[in-house]
Amino acid sequence: MDALFTVPTPQNEPINSYAPGSPERESLQKKLVELAGTQLELDLNLSGEWRRSAGAEIKVVQPHNRAHVLGVTREATEAEWAGAVAAAKAARHDWVRTDFADRAAIFLRAADLIAGPYRDALNGATMLGQSKTVAQAEIDSACELIDFLRFNVGFAEGLYRQQPISSKGIWNRTDHRPLDGFVLAITPFNFTAIAGNLPTAPALMGNTVVWKPSPTQQFAAHFVMKVLLEAGLPPGVINMVTGVGHASEVALLDPDLAGIHFTGSTKTFQHLWNTVGRNIAGYRTYPRLVGETGGKDFIVAHPSADLHSLAVAMVRGAYEYQGQKCSALSRTYVPASLWRGGLKDAVVGMTEDITYGDVTDFANFGGAVIDERAYAKHTALFERLRGDAKATVVTGATADDSQGFFVQPTLVEATDPTHELFTEEYFGPINGVYVFDDADFDAVVRQAADVAPYALTGAVFATDRAAIARAGEELRFAAGNYYINDKPTGAVVGQQPFGGSRGSGTNDKAGSWQNLVRWISPRSIKETFVPPTDYRYPHQG
Repeated sequence: MDALFTVPTPQNEPINSYAPGSPERESLQKKLVELAGTQLELDLNLSGEWRRSAGAEIKVVQPHNRAHVLGVTREATEAEWAGAVAAAKAARHDWVRTDFADRAAIFLRAADLIAGPYRDALNGATMLGQSKTVAQAEIDSACELIDFLRFNVGFAEGLYRQQPISSKGIWNRTDHRPLDGFVLAITPFNFTAIAGNLPTAPALMGNTVVWKPSPTQQFAAHFVMKVLLEAGLPPGVINMVTGVGHASEVALLDPDLAGIHFTGSTKTFQHLWNTVGRNIAGYRTYPRLVGETGGKDFIVAHPSADLHSLAVAMVRGAYEYQGQKCSALSRTYVPASLWRGGLKDAVVGMTEDITYGDVTDFANFGGAVIDERAYAKHTALFERLRGDAKATVVTGATADDSQGFFVQPTLVEATDPTHELFTEEYFGPINGVYVFDDADFDAVVRQAADVAPYALTGAVFATDRAAIARAGEELRFAAGNYYINDKPTGAVVGQQPFGGSRGSGTNDKAGSWQNLVRWISPRSIKETFVPPTDYRYPHQG
């Protein structure tokens, strides 16, 4: 077909409210009952075929109702990992040669399937399997995943249109090739959208992928894979392996590993990087390493900040989705005049009004933390705080796992800005507060900029423009996503490309062209129309 195509202009997917009496609320509630009433076999998928793994069983449960098993997945064996790698290699020949228009159409169709017939299934699976409220699930597993798929197509078209200039008698072109090998995508529990984006972004650019979701996100990942297959994804382009990933060394050490697309813990990403580094002489090419890892995200408030908007940002930023966002607020620096002038009472009042419970009860603000390991980490912190002279629990620091892994929203005031509350990532609903003298704002900003090893998200609250400017300059390298008078969460595809540096990752900005360019390997082509026929140059006269 001889034509230069223009892809549909992407727009952010509208967010449904699920208000009482709305048709989307009634439809989703029916789907929740259906999903909860059927225990699924959460199998792996190789070359487009569902296969029961021979590995050990892993029960996938509702975190807020841990006795309720949603499905059973299994730990993929070394042979199954090898099969996934082989499938990706076998599919590469045809996928590399598939026109961009045909590749784009698959992912655009997947977006429309999620926006329509699969919306309830993905939202419901994310609610039940990851303990997200309806609002958090809608933003994540519906809207953000749809946005990733649609905007990535638009960004890809823009990249492909980037071409060099040509001199007289010459035609220069850039061939935006996929990487020379396969990509390993390892995805986290906390966002279904990330689980969908990490394998599909490289695949859109012509790469084949081995995808390992988190076992605690496997319920929703199962439906993501179903959507991709229904959208027409050819066999072997994305191969989903299941389990914790003990056998992932098979893929990591394969000579054809061309890239890793990762979101998860800093420790795990460093392990992946170390493994690649130790094996660097064994690869056909230098693997691209793209990772978004931890965060110790902050708000620094100036005495001129609006008290009420700051209070809401502290509560929403720290306690939405139980603090299990990479961007969740976990350290806050507030001037004494605001803290004692009503901010403390406002934050405590809202925090103690929050209800965490069964997310199928739409009245709840949040659910449970993801699993027993997370629960144990948080309760261990609470035990340490009880004997800590430098930290005072303002509210929370209680937990109950009798039915689900519930950790109450916790606010702790500390007198030492180097306390672990301001340096350690907990990934739970825990916010440390440091109260400073109003005159010390600039010094506090400088200290906050470098006290933690991370640089993911952060915010400043102020109405004084000079203070905003000073803080912005001092905090320039402290956060990859920086907010002024807003909570440090809620990045939107196409509006705030997401990612951070330092211990927070490679800052390759998911949801933008910066991420997609990591999955191509350009080839420069020069064609000369009338080549010279004499080896001598004019100056030789």
